[in-house]
Amino acid sequence: MTGSQRVGQLFMGAVAASNPDQARIQVLRQYHVGSVFLAGRSKSGTKATRTLVNSLQAKADTVSGHRVGLLVSTDQEGGQVQVLSGPGFSTMPSALVQGTWSTTKLRTQAAAWANQLKSAGVNLNLAPVADVVPASLGRNNAPIGRYDREFGHTAATVTPHSNAFAAGFAQSNVLATLKHFPGLGYVRGNTDTTANVVDSVTTSRSSSITPFSSGIKAGAPFVMISLATYSKIDPKHRAVFSSTVIQGLLRKTLGFKGVVISDDLGNAVAVKAVSPASRAVNFLSAGGDLVLTVEPNLVPAMAKAVQTRMAQNATFRAQVNQSVHRVLTAKQKVGLLYCG
Repeated sequence: MTGSQRVGQLFMGAVAASNPDQARIQVLRQYHVGSVFLAGRSKSGTKATRTLVNSLQAKADTVSGHRVGLLVSTDQEGGQVQVLSGPGFSTMPSALVQGTWSTTKLRTQAAAWANQLKSAGVNLNLAPVADVVPASLGRNNAPIGRYDREFGHTAATVTPHSNAFAAGFAQSNVLATLKHFPGLGYVRGNTDTTANVVDSVTTSRSSSITPFSSGIKAGAPFVMISLATYSKIDPKHRAVFSSTVIQGLLRKTLGFKGVVISDDLGNAVAVKAVSPASRAVNFLSAGGDLVLTVEPNLVPAMAKAVQTRMAQNATFRAQVNQSVHRVLTAKQKVGLLYCG
């Protein structure tokens, strides 16, 4: 791979699931972006989605004559957060409803939902939500509780259901993502729309970490990092820019070896005060692997900053190489990569 192809593997840019913007797709191609996120809402069904995905995959980079396929992701959680619907897609109930099912039923359903995504060409789901929203906060928790995105109000409910959802996806060979580490259940503000969201409750030993640690033990391939600040874990940095959270808690303490993806570093108000270049570099420096941006037009500034830092700093360069390797390993798992 060329240097710019390698850097491109560290990015995931959004493409509208219906009526995609060709100019933005061209930016993703130009910067060799290795993963896409189907964003917004589409009611066009599995066949139309497949046609869109095939057109994107056809333009993916080739290395030594072999195409390096794109990770194609979306938010298919259920309830109010289901990007893809229409013919061939089930209407998924909210996680709060899924959390009332037996884990056997949820695993079976999740395997079916994963197969629907697979038939549409989607190989990565940015779900399940492993956040525990306490009953006392409930709908006053803006990012999760307000939309019934949690499986329940205790770690004892969330853990087995989050695991069952992820297990169903693994069964159908679609990658799943535990989010939003180390948990968005105890905050009030939504990081997408609010600056300075702080969790002053969660510690590295809180029970709300259990759904993540359990999912990691079960082999979760992806973990998404929250944009909130956790004052009892690392008060000085947002989790997404914290090596204490990513390299310390997630990698060392919990033993996670898969791909660490950021929550949106494009449009989220939580990071608006940080330049796009610094968002990418700081996340990767903290131990992240895959920069998610809902705004593809930020990729040029981000990618150039990463290349500049790689040229200046051997430690950063080594980290980036590890990250590229993790992303490619995940691609190999779902058949996007030929290793000869």
